[in-house]
Amino acid sequence: MKETMKTALIVEGGGMRGIYAAGVLDAFMEEKYDPFDMYFGVSAGACNLASHLAGQHKRNYRIYTELMVRREFINMKKFLFGGHWMDLDWLWDILESVNPLDTTAAVSNVAKKKKQFLVTVTSADSGLPLYLSPDTDNLNDYLKASSALPVLYRNMIEVEGRHVVDGGVGDPIPVIEAYKRGARKIMVIRTRQASYRKHNDMETRLSPLFLKKYPALQEAIRYRPVQYNRAVQFLEHPPKDVEVIHVAPDSMDTGRLTRSMKALNADYERGLARGRDISMSGNGFKPKTAAAGKKSVRK
Repeated sequence: MKETMKTALIVEGGGMRGIYAAGVLDAFMEEKYDPFDMYFGVSAGACNLASHLAGQHKRNYRIYTELMVRREFINMKKFLFGGHWMDLDWLWDILESVNPLDTTAAVSNVAKKKKQFLVTVTSADSGLPLYLSPDTDNLNDYLKASSALPVLYRNMIEVEGRHVVDGGVGDPIPVIEAYKRGARKIMVIRTRQASYRKHNDMETRLSPLFLKKYPALQEAIRYRPVQYNRAVQFLEHPPKDVEVIHVAPDSMDTGRLTRSMKALNADYERGLARGRDISMSGNGFKPKTAAAGKKSVRK
């Protein structure tokens, strides 16, 4: 009997740019579009996926527009005086009290359907990516670790006795990892335009000052543009046995640290429109569920 072809969904991070992916995923939820066997989330992309898998519609939109825009979270002045530029400690604390993730639903919904959710983090000691399969007790810790961008967030997150940081350092778009795990239909939700190529940035220049104890992590940060651009090359020229759907915005008003409501709402609406087009018009993979399969298809 021929083995069933695996289908993967990968969601890129990008700080506040993640609101585009939040829109795409909310549209998928509205249309009950879910043909995927595996889910890979990186940084903000992992957080977006977790709410999506928990069935918490528009939770991520509310987080971006009600909490992450606040100066308690993004504050360069705080950074200059020794604090975090992006204060994950504050954000995770307030999320627990005002908009908690339903970790039980996220984990059980994946398990019931015999699917797999992998959160990407980076080992501070080796600089290599780790792909963690969360349970109810550790999902929030994994998501915080995957979002802990070195320099902008000054602390290390400890997971199972290991110091880890943002997954986007070790594997910003884990499309090759999905392929290694048997995925032959792969959808990638980007938070950059398809033509974007990565270059060395502020973290590369500042990492020697902030990460003296972690030389392998410094090297991984320097190597990150190579990793990123290698993944984009895979998307544009996949192996012959792979079908790729590259979901990338035509334009973006939001940057990684944007706090403008106008920009955030514009990019959320772009994501919603693209997600609806994919799930309703046949521009995505064929849905596996009966409910999704009964939906009308626009020509």
